[in-house]
Amino acid sequence: MTGTAVVRPRLHVGLTGGIASGKSTVAAELVRLGAIVVDSDSLARTVVAPGSEGLLRVREAFGPSAIAVDGTMDRAAVGQLVFADPEALQRLNGIIHPLVRAEGRRLVEEAGPDAVVVQDVPLLVETGQADAYDLVLVVEADAEERVARMVRDRGMTEADARARMAAQATDEQRRAVADVLIVNDAGLEDLRRTTRRVWDEYVAPKLT
Repeated sequence: MTGTAVVRPRLHVGLTGGIASGKSTVAAELVRLGAIVVDSDSLARTVVAPGSEGLLRVREAFGPSAIAVDGTMDRAAVGQLVFADPEALQRLNGIIHPLVRAEGRRLVEEAGPDAVVVQDVPLLVETGQADAYDLVLVVEADAEERVARMVRDRGMTEADARARMAAQATDEQRRAVADVLIVNDAGLEDLRRTTRRVWDEYVAPKLT
């Protein structure tokens, strides 16, 4: 008996970049241009929703302090634990990443064969997924500017911001897997224009 054939989209794009690099702006512009974006950060919250297998496993791994009073995962508390402890981070990733990948695969198949599907994967390099995509887009921004954004826009301390960056791949490692490097160094409108140019040069020709 043969299994059900996997439905692949017309173009399957991986989008990644360091924290606070501007990746969300690129993703939003790609949606405006017609892509379907599968957001791994959003899926990472879904797979640890109250009552889920993921949340149960997080509690087993990190104890009751990992659960907030409203029954959700306490992301701030877990973040403080794992970003200072590589072994704890590996344990958390071992729970979350397989669940996110499975849900991502389901959404990609659901999109259908005519879609441009962009998977927004912050840890694409760290989890060795670059080869899964037809095209890999990497968004890059100056490290000090990223720290400033995290402090200003996300309320992090500078130490926390730098710890988050240190837990991710380096710019060099991300560049090594990039088919297209999008440098975010001139403001949001310039970043949107660059994204539109990438669409015109790399995505649109695949749709004709």
